[in-house]
Amino acid sequence: MIGSLLAVDIGIKTGLALFSTRGRLIWYRSHNFGTVSRLRRATRSLLDSIPDLRWLVLEGGGALADIWENEALRRKISVHRIDAEVWRHTFLYKREQKSGALAKRNAKELSRIVIDWSGASRPTSLRHDAAEAIMAGLRGTLHVGLLKELPKGLRRPHPAGKLPTVSRHVGISLNINQPLKRDE
Repeated sequence: MIGSLLAVDIGIKTGLALFSTRGRLIWYRSHNFGTVSRLRRATRSLLDSIPDLRWLVLEGGGALADIWENEALRRKISVHRIDAEVWRHTFLYKREQKSGALAKRNAKELSRIVIDWSGASRPTSLRHDAAEAIMAGLRGTLHVGLLKELPKGLRRPHPAGKLPTVSRHVGISLNINQPLKRDE
């Protein structure tokens, strides 16, 4: 059973990116939930609104990530946590991530490439949390096997090489904070 993947840049101000069964970006957005209780209600509603959701990729941790994870596991959706440094290592050169602000700016540029490649509607403005959700989600699509290689324009002179094998069990939480293996 193939399903879609939702990536979330965790926070009260949250970035969201939904990827299709083919690994293409369907939609992305930013949302300021304002309070934890609103985020909790919205999480339930959002997860219920995506009928074929199979994977949830969470960038970040803590109590807010636990809300997303618990709701996903209740629905037997596989949860994958990722640190920003992991997807940054996959997509950015070291010089492009010397500071958090620089990495966020470069994530915006790369996420626009993903948006164009996917055929998703172009943003009038793109917030960094949505851009980071897009990039974490793209890393997730590689990890779970929805994509076998990076889209053109994101391939670097140091290509991603073979991807690690991933457990396909539904309803478990996995940590994908392992760098992709690079060809020597």
